Amino acid sequence: MAVAPPLTQMIDQAQGRVPADLVLRGGRVLDLVTGEMLDGDVAICGSHIVGIAAAYEAREVIDVTGKTLVPGFIDTHLHIESSLVTPQEFDRCVALRGVTTAICDPHEIANVAGLDGIRYMLEASQHCCMDIRVQLSSCVPSTDMETSGARLTADDLAPLMDHPSVIGLAEFMNYPGVLNQEPEVMAKLTAFRGRHIDGHAPMLSGKALNAYIAAGIVTEHEATTATEAREKLQKGMRVLIREGSVSKDLQALMPLLTERTAPYMCLCTDDRNPLDIAEYGHLDHMIRTAIAGGCPPLAVYRAASLSAAEAFGLKDRGLIAPGKRADIVVLDDLATCRAEIVLCAGQVLSDALFAARRPVAPVALRSVNAPEMTPESFRCEGSAAATPVIGILPGKIITEHLTETIEPQDGDKPPDPERDLVRIAVIERHGRNGNVATGVVRGFGIERGAIASTVCHDHHNIAVVGVNYDDMALAANRLRALQGGFVVVAETQVQAELALPIAGLMSEAPFEEVQSALLALREAAVALGVTLEEPFLQLAFLALPVIPHLKITDRGLVDVDRFALLR
Repeated sequence: MAVAPPLTQMIDQAQGRVPADLVLRGGRVLDLVTGEMLDGDVAICGSHIVGIAAAYEAREVIDVTGKTLVPGFIDTHLHIESSLVTPQEFDRCVALRGVTTAICDPHEIANVAGLDGIRYMLEASQHCCMDIRVQLSSCVPSTDMETSGARLTADDLAPLMDHPSVIGLAEFMNYPGVLNQEPEVMAKLTAFRGRHIDGHAPMLSGKALNAYIAAGIVTEHEATTATEAREKLQKGMRVLIREGSVSKDLQALMPLLTERTAPYMCLCTDDRNPLDIAEYGHLDHMIRTAIAGGCPPLAVYRAASLSAAEAFGLKDRGLIAPGKRADIVVLDDLATCRAEIVLCAGQVLSDALFAARRPVAPVALRSVNAPEMTPESFRCEGSAAATPVIGILPGKIITEHLTETIEPQDGDKPPDPERDLVRIAVIERHGRNGNVATGVVRGFGIERGAIASTVCHDHHNIAVVGVNYDDMALAANRLRALQGGFVVVAETQVQAELALPIAGLMSEAPFEEVQSALLALREAAVALGVTLEEPFLQLAFLALPVIPHLKITDRGLVDVDRFALLR
């Protein structure tokens, strides 16, 4: 973590008594307060800016003539694990796109490895070029309707509260627990009272939303419509606009992002993998998409940095101004948002700088302890023809709660790919109970074979979708052999796979190799008939029992509206 230089040095360099350590010369600074473009040098002393809008001498000068300088971007909510690479590879993957601060919730690895997983993320945060801040995971597990690898209480989290990378408490997904004042929930809210508490309350409205916010929850990223986001803004909650690999809310919320609302709106990616980052971008993709969609550039760049810094109490960044961290992105043009040079805490990002970071040893390398699956494991029993079906909505993690007629055959309700009614199963993999739950899902378009994953929010058990039980069994068992990852199977042959041995969530390989493997997996899934753009992350969210309306965990189908298992 960057340390500010001595005040005497900063004052001397700011006044020009001595040369600055570094000067960016010839560019124009976008002032996010007035919206004006400021001419003049940007003088940097160590990790901090000491001067703007004046002429400075320096030990080192970088010519940025004709370029536009903006503050480094801040991703206000994400799970690094969803990038499928280590924190240091994530750093290398997105920092060059202008992301200089990432506020992460490590609840994916925490649900597998508990405090060891959080400590791993905290240690890694100390050895990255970008500034990784951590929100302590509030819901491990997210509910009592799933089996995870760990359970964290307020007493477990308290010793980590004052770690220099920690901001506060991460997304509080158990909103019914807040409203019903469940003891364990109240203990966490009380322990973090007065600190930053992040929210997670999809479709919550009215008095229930009032109560949720009154509990001290101040930011939230689950708004999927302008109406929902407007109510949250009106009630003082800061809305984090999300654009991930599955959850794509930017188009719906862009009309709300104006110069008037920008102080209370920020940007986040939540879950975004290297394939999407390579093809489209990260926060830079959100910025250029919003500007192209008619949002005022000043509002967009405020949301990307200054508003984010203010929302999370990071008073040392968000502007190119004296006294702020030298987190700076050099752009050719505001509209295209293509980073040409990126500075993190005064250091110009380069291959050499990334190579100089100290490696951090991974954890949870033997975490997949699932039972051996057989084809019979995937039967879906039941005597009634009326069958609950999970209905996928592309681009959303909200699902429909459908009912379809499926006549039982020999005690099973077999997949019917012609009606796009296929089997989904969740297999407990932490070695706790060996649960296997099955159901029916619509929306994959899969016509043969199976796909499977250990990225399965938030408990990260094994999730399998398919039309052939032999292929489903092979897919699940292959994941056990790989110790986590993604796999595509057809005709009892593995067609493509990616091993994710760190907690069953992350690869130790460079992000370029992960990107290549994801391309092969996507092509293999398409060959099975899958029509979803991001089938593996979509599959992962079908097991998250805090997002309406119908989900599945290892304990069975979950009616999220009633917050209860279907019986």
